Amino acid sequence: MTERKPRIIVDADASPKKVREITCEIAQKYGWEVVTVASFHHRVEGAHHHIVAGDEAQAADLVILNLLKRGDIVVTQDWGLAALVLGKGGDALSPHGYIFREERMEFLLEERHLKAKYRRMGGRTKGPAARTKADDEKFRKALEKLVQERENNLKGD
Repeated sequence: MTERKPRIIVDADASPKKVREITCEIAQKYGWEVVTVASFHHRVEGAHHHIVAGDEAQAADLVILNLLKRGDIVVTQDWGLAALVLGKGGDALSPHGYIFREERMEFLLEERHLKAKYRRMGGRTKGPAARTKADDEKFRKALEKLVQERENNLKGD
């Protein structure tokens, strides 16, 4: 039986096109598969393997979690999904190049909770900053780092 290569699964509901392009470049370099997942409200072009989720809240997240295998990398800006990915033995990376780590998740989830509570009370929080070339480069370096770590783990097994 041949060992399955890890995949990069992209939460494409909020993933910039440039992030998907960089992901495909790195995946091709290492021979990995890329899977994009988005609700049918989002049009994703140029994806090698794309899965359309329903329009229910969190539908794409549930598809991603069902696809996820230990060793896969998930690209998402959803902190809750990132926490679940880490819990299942995957790696999680934001489109801005932030590598989610177990030791920071409790803080991030608490921050998310407090911001949501503030918004429910009528407060406004800042949205994400406009994407820059520096963000693209940071994402590229972080993704390649995670892929190389997984490649080294595969060689060590």
